[in-house]
Amino acid sequence: MSDDKTKQGQDRKLVAGGEEYEVRHFADKHAISIDQAEKLIAEHGNSREKLDAAAQKLSG
Repeated sequence: MSDDKTKQGQDRKLVAGGEEYEVRHFADKHAISIDQAEKLIAEHGNSREKLDAAAQKLSG
């Protein structure tokens, strides 16, 4: 049976807060600390779009 093609790319819309490498990548991308990234994830959830917007406000 083939993969469900309707579910492609869904993972890129989320930041896996439980995965250290993803949190570190997100923090590096926005030039914020890992602690700040973890707080943003806790506050805003794991939606990459929402987190990117919140991190931009934080990093100025």
